[in-house]
Amino acid sequence: MTTKPQPQYTPEQRAEAVRISEQSGKSTYQVARDLGISQTTLSRWRRQALAERKHDNDPDVPLSTDERRELARLRRENKQLQLERDLLKKAAAFFGQRPLVERYRAMEAHKDDDPVALMARVLKVARSGYYAWRRRGPSKRQLEDRVLTERVEELFKASRGTYGSPRIQAALRAEARPAGRHRIARLMRQAGLVARERKGRSPRTTDSRHRLPVADNLLARRFGACEADSKWVADITYLPTCEGWLVLAVVMDLFSRRVVGLGSLGQRPWSMAVHLRSELVLTALQAALGKRVPAASGLLFHSDRGSQYASWVYRQALSAAGITCSMSRSGNCLDNAVAESFFGTLKVELVYRLGPMDRRQMRTTVAEWLEVFYNRQRRHSALGNRSPEEYERHYGKEVQLSKAAVSQPTVH
Repeated sequence: MTTKPQPQYTPEQRAEAVRISEQSGKSTYQVARDLGISQTTLSRWRRQALAERKHDNDPDVPLSTDERRELARLRRENKQLQLERDLLKKAAAFFGQRPLVERYRAMEAHKDDDPVALMARVLKVARSGYYAWRRRGPSKRQLEDRVLTERVEELFKASRGTYGSPRIQAALRAEARPAGRHRIARLMRQAGLVARERKGRSPRTTDSRHRLPVADNLLARRFGACEADSKWVADITYLPTCEGWLVLAVVMDLFSRRVVGLGSLGQRPWSMAVHLRSELVLTALQAALGKRVPAASGLLFHSDRGSQYASWVYRQALSAAGITCSMSRSGNCLDNAVAESFFGTLKVELVYRLGPMDRRQMRTTVAEWLEVFYNRQRRHSALGNRSPEEYERHYGKEVQLSKAAVSQPTVH
C-alpha cells in the first residue's frame, strides 16, 4: 500500500485561501471543503496570517513560522559567507607567482581553523589535489628557497631592517649568489620582512627672510660629480629628543654620497647643537676640511639660503678655503635634493625607530649610524648599490690603473 504524498502549497496559494475564507462569508469548514483542503490546514493558515499582520503593526510580536524559517536560512547563509570571506582574507597572503601551490599552502596553514572542503570550494581547488600535494615532499626549488630565505633574513638584520628587495639582491650578487628581485620580494613577504617607510615632517630650518647677500644657484641640480671633493652639499635638520629638538648639520660629498670629514670625537663631519647659530654650520665645515682636500679643479659648496649659510663669517670661511659658494633658489628645496634625501633616510632608517632619548644619547646613536653603517656599509642605489667607502675605493683603483696605463712606455 502506497502512502499518498502530502500536497505542497505556495505562499500565494495559502494567502489566496485565507482571503477567500475571510471575504466569502462562509464558514471555515465550507471554504476548506470547496478548496479541497482540510479545515485544520485552513485554520492554521488563518492564524499565521493574523500573526503576520500583528507583527507588521507591532515589531514585538513573535515572527510567523515562515519568517522564522527564512530568518534561520539567511543566518546560515550569512555565516557561510563570513567564513568564506575570512578564508579569502587569510589566503590572500599566500597568493603569488604559482597560484595553485600557494592555495595549497594557504589550506595547509589554516586546516586547523577551517574545514578542508570549504577551503577547497572557496579557493577552487580539488581536495584530492590538496591531499596529493601534502603527500609530496618539498621540491628542489622549495629547498633552495629555504636556504635563500635564511640568508635574506641575515642580510635584512645586518641592514638594521632597512633593505628592501633591490638592495638585498645587490648584496646577494656581491656574494656570487644571484637571485631575481621578485623572488627575493616574495621570500621577504613570506618571512614578514618589511623595510621602513618614510613618514612625518620636521620643523622648518631654513630662514631665508633676511637681508644678507646670497649666492647664485651654480649647482643647478647637477648632482653628479666626476671626482671626489669637487661638489659638497650641506643642510640642517631637527632631531626629536625627550629634552627637546637637537639640530644636526652635515656636509656631504656628492661624488660618493659620503658624509665627509670623519675624524675623532671633536672633529666629526657633522655638527650637532641645540641652536641654529652660524657656529653650528661652521663647525661642520671645519670638520670636513680637517679630513678632506678640495679637488684640484676646485670645490663647489652648495646649501640653502638660510641665514646661517649666508652669514658673513661663513662666507669668509668658504672664501679662505678657496671654495665657491652656491645656494638654492628661494623656497625650492629640490635644488638641494640630495641633502634633503639624506635626512629622510636618516630619520626613516634610524630616528623614527628609536625610543625616547636625551640629546647626549641621540648624538651617540647618530654618530655610530653615520660612521659605522652609513658611510661604510649601507648600499646606495646612486652608487651602483655600493657603500660610499667602497665606491671611493673602487674609484681610487681605477685612477691608479689609468695612471699606470698612461705612464707605461709604448712598445714599437
